[in-house]
Amino acid sequence: MESLPAIFMDLALILVTAGVITVIFKWLKQPLVLGYILAGFFIGPYFPWFPVVGDATSVRVWSDIGIVFLMFALGLEFSIKKLKKVGGTGAITALTELFIMFLIGNVVGHILGFKSMDCIFLGCMLSISSTAIIIKSFDDLKLKQQKFTSTVTAVLVVEDIIAVLLLVVLSTISVSKTFDGGQLVWSMVKLVFFLIVWFVFGIYLIPTFLRWMRKYMTEETLLLVAVGLCFGMVVMAAHAGFSTALGAFVMGAILAETIEADVIHRLVTPLKNLFSAVFFVSVGMLVQPSVLGQHWLTVIIIALSIIVFKSMAATTGVLLSGKPLKTAVQSGFCFCQIGEFSFIIAGLGLSYGVIDENLYPIIVSVSILTTFVTPYMIRGSLPFYNWLEPKLPAKLKQRIEEYSQHSAGDDSSRVSIGLFVRKQLSGIVLHGVILAAISLLSLSLLRPFLDKLFAGMQIPQIWSRLIGLIGTLVIMSPFLWAVAVKNVSRKRIKEMFDTYRFSQAVVIPLLVLRYFVALFAVGSVIAGYVDLAVGFLMVLAVIVVAVVLFSRRADGFYGRIEESFNKNFNLRQAQASFHIPEGMENEFVMERLRVTPSSPLAGKTLQQNDIRKRYGANIVTIERGDTVIDLPGKDEILMPFDMLTVIGTEEQVSAIRGDIDKEADMLVHDHSDHEMHMYRYHVEAGGPLCGMQIGTSVLAKKHHVMVIAIERGGDKIVNPNRHIVFMHGDLLWFVSPEKLTVSGFEKKMVEI
Repeated sequence: MESLPAIFMDLALILVTAGVITVIFKWLKQPLVLGYILAGFFIGPYFPWFPVVGDATSVRVWSDIGIVFLMFALGLEFSIKKLKKVGGTGAITALTELFIMFLIGNVVGHILGFKSMDCIFLGCMLSISSTAIIIKSFDDLKLKQQKFTSTVTAVLVVEDIIAVLLLVVLSTISVSKTFDGGQLVWSMVKLVFFLIVWFVFGIYLIPTFLRWMRKYMTEETLLLVAVGLCFGMVVMAAHAGFSTALGAFVMGAILAETIEADVIHRLVTPLKNLFSAVFFVSVGMLVQPSVLGQHWLTVIIIALSIIVFKSMAATTGVLLSGKPLKTAVQSGFCFCQIGEFSFIIAGLGLSYGVIDENLYPIIVSVSILTTFVTPYMIRGSLPFYNWLEPKLPAKLKQRIEEYSQHSAGDDSSRVSIGLFVRKQLSGIVLHGVILAAISLLSLSLLRPFLDKLFAGMQIPQIWSRLIGLIGTLVIMSPFLWAVAVKNVSRKRIKEMFDTYRFSQAVVIPLLVLRYFVALFAVGSVIAGYVDLAVGFLMVLAVIVVAVVLFSRRADGFYGRIEESFNKNFNLRQAQASFHIPEGMENEFVMERLRVTPSSPLAGKTLQQNDIRKRYGANIVTIERGDTVIDLPGKDEILMPFDMLTVIGTEEQVSAIRGDIDKEADMLVHDHSDHEMHMYRYHVEAGGPLCGMQIGTSVLAKKHHVMVIAIERGGDKIVNPNRHIVFMHGDLLWFVSPEKLTVSGFEKKMVEI
């Protein structure tokens, strides 16, 4: 027989073991992620009384795919708008946590007798939380739709970005033993550049593509396209020097702005569950009991430092960002573990030989312990807040509330000159990055292609270069207009000059910077295509830019591009019936919930469910197939699989969520004890049924039966209607859920 690849045996072992143990954990009402880790320990190389996975390399590949699907699903649930809204909170919290935990890691490392380089790496490892563990815990605990989870997700995204930068810094320190600030700045610039390019081009192209293909899409093809786009972005991120997790999240966030996002998420969820299970099992395989035995005190001290100080640091960061105390505590308690990036950082130190070889298994053991604690910390955050809040001094609570309200103030209360500067700088960066991307694509792809094409046709190279240059400048023209002219109002500038002192010192340099970016973009493209003197290039650049600036076509072309981009960017939001105003966002939550077949509300009218009285929330729309019912009346029946738009406070929506999105107590029910009885009966002249219609016969009046067929003269009447008359010689076939004893013709009735 042909030999079976080891991966088949390994997957069978992984999935069967994980399935059995997670069923036990489900019975014990414990988080499933802990069951996966325990299953990994059982089949890992350090547990000798159980079959061991043979090909650990293939398992690691599958676990990496699990991280990709986890981050892709996270991006689908967390759109760019949410990231923009809570991005400041994420950055402040992540940087606060990084600073505090780096110090804690160094202090703990020195207390434990680690070397200086070990302490530096330890501080970095303690700074990065596990996105996979937290997101999986949210799934297990049914907390994904809670208000604080968007804050947690924003922090996790920023942490992953910081982790990429930390890898750059630690690599340079490991090689040169010095800190290379220039390399760090370049890495940050490259990261910002690629993120802007991916989001801008992704939002412009992908929703448009899906809109064109929508009528040809089935669930199968949509799944293939979505997963293909996900892994395409993963490959691009890897080639750019970033993590695969970041690429998957970016594509998920782009697709989250499309109206296909809900369907894609539903289709991807089974894949995410399968591959993420392999990932968590692979984490459990790293558990080494010998390390726990030899370094148990070190492991416990580091784990306690993470659980206590990391939670406090994250809570402090969320508070500093202006969130309420409740949100800060609930968010902070999520960051009580380390995960996959900590392994990568430890592996980096080992590969360069700059850290102790025992630090890696210690960190793995710490990660396992903190992972076990994470679900219980998340679950206990609200009870802890309820215990803490009454004990805080009234003045402190008042100051926290005032600080939160002040931080939530909108931009209209800020200085106008500041808004002008931010708007100008954001436009310069955005359009400058787009121009740079077009220039790089043109010089790296278009120019070689045209040179090869024209060389094959024996046409002088100058013509290929000229065509490439003109084509590139035409494509760049609307963005050159935008970077140099858009949002520059002479009247507005004059008002600022008259209103604010020294405003010329801010406005004039910004305008000069805009023109410089446009000139530099044109000059760099010309220099890439034509080898002429710099002075001639600049003169030509000025001429081209002048033509572009006064081109109405460039203005109109850019307007159409911007309109299409904004349409795609707001496509999913436009599906909502209405939007909560900014001033009311802290008081109200709007959420879309699907009615499950097991929901106690299904099959009843809104009046019977009395939702407003029982929960305090309102149902403003019901989506049922292709129909949308706005402001449904009291007699509207909630049907299984209806999509409801619910509005209320966070507590009200959380209360109704449990009854709308209710899981069945069992996935599959056994109905083998439910039996339908089948009978046959010959109709005779003068009998109780002869000459009677089905609908008015004794069977229909007194007994719960259904006539399914009549045999008459060699013909069969299947599913006869209620007006057919029984005739002498008919053979009736009927079913009933009950044992029938019909007076007058029991002897003629035979049960089959």
